[in-house]
Amino acid sequence: MRLAGLLGVKHVVTMSGTPGSDPDAKYPSWVVNPWDGVYMDVLDYQRGVAVGFWKEIDALARENDVRVAIEMHPHNLVFSPVTLKRLVDATGATNVGAEMDPSHLMWQGMDVIASIKWLGPLVFHAAAKDATLCPGADIRGVLDTSFTRVAAEAPGKVPTGYGIWPENPAWKFVAVGLGNDVPFWAEFLVALAEIDPDMAVNIEHEDAAYSQTEGLSLAAKNLHSAAAAL
Repeated sequence: MRLAGLLGVKHVVTMSGTPGSDPDAKYPSWVVNPWDGVYMDVLDYQRGVAVGFWKEIDALARENDVRVAIEMHPHNLVFSPVTLKRLVDATGATNVGAEMDPSHLMWQGMDVIASIKWLGPLVFHAAAKDATLCPGADIRGVLDTSFTRVAAEAPGKVPTGYGIWPENPAWKFVAVGLGNDVPFWAEFLVALAEIDPDMAVNIEHEDAAYSQTEGLSLAAKNLHSAAAAL
């Protein structure tokens, strides 16, 4: 954030992080459905940790004239519009908001356009990234636990398992326009422009069926078509 301020970069994109379940925890703990009281206790502890941390981050961002855009990403305390706003409200943040990567909202079953409108000016920054549900969702649900470790000898291995999807997955990332059609992306652009006409929309390519240049080209083509339809 200090470097961004010196360079005149106005937005820094990150994720919220996930504390452990208690002060002695060694690993993060993502609570997704706290219907059981013990998970409420975990969330109370995690939110306390997060509020203290993000108050400091918000102050540092304000000091350096930057805004921090949190990608609402599963495995993090902030993974939806509601959890994003809860963090902002709890911290009283002025320089913390959302990075609107729609793909993670898509596979969780959220309405992306409604999410943008609900967050309104809390959307600071955006990515164009697509996702689609697959037949495997019928028996796996969207919280798909069928991912496995990536083999040590796998070519191009990265720790996220990118490009190595389970057989018959519940969902996957696809090139922009292959999960949602051009009219959807036109709505996406309109919703963002209503918040900030100058907001950049950055292509994020994670479709393993296409090379980097192929995926970028397809996404650009579909986004230009969406923009032309406005």
